This record gives sequence, structure tokens and C-alpha cells, in this order.
Amino acid sequence: MFGATYFSTSKTLPNGKSEEGITLLGQTIKYPTTASFLLTPKAETTKSKIKTVDSIVNNIEVIIEEEEEDVFVETEKKDTVPKIPNLSKIDTSKIERISYPKNKDAFLSHLKSQLTASTCRIIHYGDSQIEGDRMSGYIRNKLQNLYGGNGPGFTPIAQVYDNISAVVIASNNWTRHAIFDRRAEKFAHKKYGAYTTFSRFTPYYNIIADSINTDTLQLTKAKITVKPSVKTYRRMRKFTNIGFHYGNAQLPITVKVFADGTLIKEGVLIADGEYHDFKIKLAKTPNALTFELEGKMSADFYGLTLDGDNGILLDNVAMRGSAGTVFAGLNSINFSQMYNELDPKVLIFQYGGNSVPYVKDSLEVEQYVGYLKNHINWLRRKTNDASVIYIGPADMTTTENGQMKTYALLPYLINRLQDMCKNNNVAYWNTYNAMGGENSMQYWVDQKLAASDYTHFSLSGTRIISELFYLSLYMDLTNK
Repeated sequence: MFGATYFSTSKTLPNGKSEEGITLLGQTIKYPTTASFLLTPKAETTKSKIKTVDSIVNNIEVIIEEEEEDVFVETEKKDTVPKIPNLSKIDTSKIERISYPKNKDAFLSHLKSQLTASTCRIIHYGDSQIEGDRMSGYIRNKLQNLYGGNGPGFTPIAQVYDNISAVVIASNNWTRHAIFDRRAEKFAHKKYGAYTTFSRFTPYYNIIADSINTDTLQLTKAKITVKPSVKTYRRMRKFTNIGFHYGNAQLPITVKVFADGTLIKEGVLIADGEYHDFKIKLAKTPNALTFELEGKMSADFYGLTLDGDNGILLDNVAMRGSAGTVFAGLNSINFSQMYNELDPKVLIFQYGGNSVPYVKDSLEVEQYVGYLKNHINWLRRKTNDASVIYIGPADMTTTENGQMKTYALLPYLINRLQDMCKNNNVAYWNTYNAMGGENSMQYWVDQKLAASDYTHFSLSGTRIISELFYLSLYMDLTNK
């Protein structure tokens, strides 16, 4: 059987993968070559890159450990002192830097002016790599320490995964509806809002189109309780400006808001079908903020924003399974109404990983990047000249001829994403290179910095990759 490996050859398929086998009479029988059978390493090994990343990771962990000593300490004085990274601990020449469009200075000047404004909302859109406020929470804390700000930002009502930055307890009749959920039936109105998801406490009917007799509908109650998380950074446990975002209300809904059991606001939601924000202003953060609602038909509730009075407000919008190409299919008027209220100054996109296993050749990569460009520009046109940053996909590995290897088309996808960003005034950070490049995911898994699916970072890995991104951004903002 070993001798047969000498008759096996390797050929490259259209998707960039290699296929090994023995060809007889025009037919190929899959069989390992001698090199792959013996697991002979490729000449173009990434060991030198991994060694560099290893030294960076070790030093980054020192910085993180130093800062996390203060995570759960409530000290007003420390809230006013920005955390400055100790760059003397690392060789900054080895940090993967952000790539900018041609006019880098103009881009950074505009970005600085937005970050240092009295209030700067950042919306971080991404796939499952940022689920549960992973990465977003770390970046938020860093920027809030640098420029001021409090609160965890956006949180959905119906939770489908744990969120480390806020505790939301909703009554059992809440359901979640997301435009990026392929398993769920989509609503024809397409009014999913800026956060691409909404929650409801009753089924949806179009009263006019469905000829619903509203007298036959029963009053339904729903409840939401929001609490600061004890698992997150101290700045995110303080929020005094609350937005309760809703739309598509067809019938009146009463709402009462309680802070630690005391009624602080009540009213009736506007039933005109448009987007609205039921705002709550607090003097201090309560231990529990409770919403009690009652109505015959639920509105679409886009979620809560839990913010401070000023500084950095950063929203985490995680879209499991999404490739980032759902935005332009949303209701444009509804989306614009919500963006006018939120007024995001910076948009961060983090997509690409979910498309990697499915693109078959370079043409499909080009098509995907083209679609992505259109969706990014669709969102940007809804803003008041927001700065846009793209965090590229990480290394991902698959089994090929019995060996774990980087997906063949991933490097090409990353190159095309970088070109697209450069030509569309978008800054790009290369996560793949920051990790160590080709086949580096194996190292991250071995060090327990990534999960056994060879795709997602572990909690420790997330902190490290977040710090690597933030350091790159910080050095550019401070001309280091």
C-alpha cells in the first residue's frame, strides 16, 4: 500500500485545493502521495511567523493581566484616567498595522475628530466571531478608557446567546426575528432596523391586509428587566441614557418603566408604523431597570441601547452565519430613520469567514467582495460621513489530504478585500497576518487561543486578537 503512494500525483482544483490520486484510464482514484502520507512538511513553512506571533502574544498577555487587575474595582478617580498601553513591553515593529486608503492622513484626521467629539457612536457589525460582545467589549473598554464614555450599548431583548456586558431577562412570550437567520421566515415589510433584528411579544399581523378585527384580540403583557453585568468592565456597568427602540406599531401599547421597583416613566407607544425611540434619562444606574408592556399587538422592538451621557458608545451587532450581505435588502426608510436617531460616527465591519468554505473559485470570491462593497456603501450613505473600518477574516483551516491546512482561497479573498477597502475609503486590518498567516490557526488551537473548530477564537484568544487590533489603531491615532 505504501508503494502505491509513489504513483499518486497532486493536482490543483479550481477552488485552489489540491487533490491527490492515481489516474487510470482517465479516472482518478483518491490516494495520498508519498509526501502527504509521511506528513512531510512543506518548504514554505510559517514557523518564523509563528515565532514572531508567539513573542507578541506573550507580551500582550502581560499587558492584559496588568489591566484586568482593575476590571472589577469601582473607583471614580480611575474612571477619569485613561489606560495608556505600555508599548515598551513589546516590539511594535512586529504589530500588524492597519492599511489605509491613499489619503491616510485625511482618514485619520477625520476619525480622530469623530472619536474625540462629545459623543461618538460606533456600530460594530460582524459574524459569530463577535457574538456575545466578544471583541467589541474589549475594544469598547479600551476606547472608553481613552476618550471617555460608559455603558455596553446595544442589546437585543430576546437573547439567543450569553452577553457578557449586560444582563437582560425577558418574559417567555418574547420571540426573536433576524434578517440574517436563514431558517426563519422573513417579514415582507423588511423593517429590521439598524441592528438587523427585532423582538416581539405577540405574533405579527398586518391588520388591514389580513382583515384583523382588533376587538377580537386579547390584551397581552410582557416584561423586560435589565441589570448591569458583574462579568464586564466597570465602565460598561454604568448607563444613564437608555433608548427603547421600536417601530411598526399598529395598535397602542402602554409601557411602564421601574428603576429598582420605583415607577420612573410611563406612556403609550406611538402606533403610526414608523420608527421611534422611547427615551429614559437616569441620574444613576439602577440595580434593575424593568419595562412592563401591555397591548393587543406587539410592535417590532429593535432592542435597547444602554449608554452613558457622552464619550464612546459602541454597539455590538453579531450576526451568526452572516456574510455581511443582508443590509441593502432592508427597508431603506426604516433603516434611515433609525440611523438618523443613532447617528453613528464610525462603522466597523467584520465579515468573510462564513463565505470561505463555500466559494468554489476566484470568480465567486470576486462576486462576494463586489456584493460586500455594495452593502457597505449602502450603509455608509445612511450616515453623516461615518468612518469605516474593516476587520478581515482570521485564518481558517480545513482537512485536505489528511492534513489541516488553510482554506486555499482564503489568502486570495483577503487580498481582494484589502483592494476593495483601499478603493472605497475603508481602513483594513488583516487578522490573518496578525495571527501568523498561513496555517497559523493550528498554533492558536494548540495554545487554547482558538476553538477546536479551527475557526473561532477562545475567550483568551479574543482578548489577544482584540488587543493586537487596538494597539494598531492606538499607534495610528497617537502617531506612534
